[in-house]
This record gives sequence, C-alpha cells and structure tokens, in this order.
Amino acid sequence: MYQFAELVPLIIYTVVAVLVIGVLLFAAWWLGAKTTSRNKEMPYESGVIPSGAARRPLSVPFYLIAIYFIVFDVETAFIFTWAADWDRLGMPGLLHITFFIGALLLGLAWLWVKGGLEWGPSAGKRVCHRDTEAQRKT
Repeated sequence: MYQFAELVPLIIYTVVAVLVIGVLLFAAWWLGAKTTSRNKEMPYESGVIPSGAARRPLSVPFYLIAIYFIVFDVETAFIFTWAADWDRLGMPGLLHITFFIGALLLGLAWLWVKGGLEWGPSAGKRVCHRDTEAQRKT
C-alpha cells in the first residue's frame, strides 16, 4: 500500500494532463470552422502561393552546419551544469571540464581546417581557387 501512495501524485498529474489535452482538442474541434473550400485546402507558405515541385534539392552543407551547431550547443549544457556545481566538484571537476573543452576546441579546429564551416558563396570560390592551383601544378 505504501508504494501505491507514492504513485498517487503521478497518477493525478497524468489524469489532469490527459483531461486538459482532451478539453483543448474538443474545444478546437467544436469552435473551429466546419466549412472547407479549395483555398483552405491549398498549402500555405508564408503568404506565397506555392508553385513548382516541393522536392527540390537543398544544400547539404547547410544541414552539416546545423548539425555542428546542435553538437556544440548540447555541449554547452554540460559546461553550464559543471559551472553551476563547480565548488563541489573541486580540482578533479576542473581537470575534467578542461579536458572536455580542449576536446571540443580540437574538434572545432579540425572542422575549420577541413572546411566544414564554409558553406556560403565564398566556399565555392575557395574550391574553384584550389582546383585551379592544382591544375597549374600538374
């Protein structure tokens, strides 16, 4: 019986959350417009009438930059957690976070050297410049 008493707040929270979600969904259905038209069925994209195919190739380097940002952004969560509790972690914590930040900086330097952070118009110019230099040498 004691274990069940510990679950009562969780059960109450779950029931309340499900009820709130149900009430909101019902209210949206009940208050929402019930008529449809051709204009309402059209996709809406920032006020621009869609034209052409939706399956256009997009720039892969843009997504790589986004992934790099996510990786380095998540790592800041670890650094902030360490900073919030640095006084209790002491010297071992300082050594660990120093190693961690050093590894992050090495990863960033590697990305920079490999050209992983260049994806705009200037990246195309640099690639062309490198190709012409390689052709001159041969």
